[in-house]
This record gives sequence, structure tokens and C-alpha cells, in this order.
Amino acid sequence: MKFFVSLFVFQLFFILPSFAQIREIPAIVEETFANQYPRATHIDFKDFVVKVQVHFEQDGELYMATYTNKGLWKGTEKAYEFDKLSDTVKDGFQKSKYADDNWEIEETAILYLPGGSEQYRVLVRKNDVQKKYLFFNDKGRLLRTAVTL
Repeated sequence: MKFFVSLFVFQLFFILPSFAQIREIPAIVEETFANQYPRATHIDFKDFVVKVQVHFEQDGELYMATYTNKGLWKGTEKAYEFDKLSDTVKDGFQKSKYADDNWEIEETAILYLPGGSEQYRVLVRKNDVQKKYLFFNDKGRLLRTAVTL
């Protein structure tokens, strides 16, 4: 009897999830994305039930757009290099307390947000436990920070 219970648990947790797809990507998300990024290539939709992330390439750059499951665009981020940021944004970072030698820049991204605004996100790391996202506007002002794992 224990064997059958073990077999059932094994199937439940390891075999069945590999065959199951929660649902198909909502058509409205695919349509909104196609209209917004008609030149996108290498498109990969990831469904998180309440949101859909779309990883894609456009003009040789890597992007990730996020939509609600109703097709509402929440924003797009593009991987970027810190050295290519405007002098204003780099200066804002240099004036922050995270510019000292104890914090290392891990990654940088440009966030394109609804309403036409942009933010610049810099991930800094002090050690394996202390990591933060820093969000700057185009004037180099630190808008907020967020702890990350």
C-alpha cells in the first residue's frame, strides 16, 4: 500500500506538472504585443496567470514586456550597460550612498513605463545577502530602492 501512495505522490509532483499547461496565452495579450512591437523576433511568452511576460529581441536588443492577463501593458525593460547611461543618471548614482566601494553594480536596465516615462534600474550588491534595486529618473534623481533576493 505504501508503494502505491509513494507512486501516486511521485506522479502528482514530478510527472503530471511536466505535461500540464495552466492555460493558453490570452489572445488579447498576443494581439496587444504584436501591435506594440511589430519588429520583435525570438518571442517567448511566459504565463504567470495574473500577468504575462514576453521576452523578445528587437533591433539586436533584449527586452521583456509585462502585460496583465487582460492585455494591459504594464511596462517593458531593456537590458543595458551602466557605462552607456546618460551622464545625468550616472552622476545621480555617484551621489548616492551606494556608490562607495562596498557596493558593486551587478546589472542595469531601462524601464519603459505607461505614459511615456522612463526609469533606470541599477542592481547593486554589497554581499550575497545585501542586494538592492535602485530606480532613477532621467534627471538622475534616486526615486526609490527595493530589496531583492
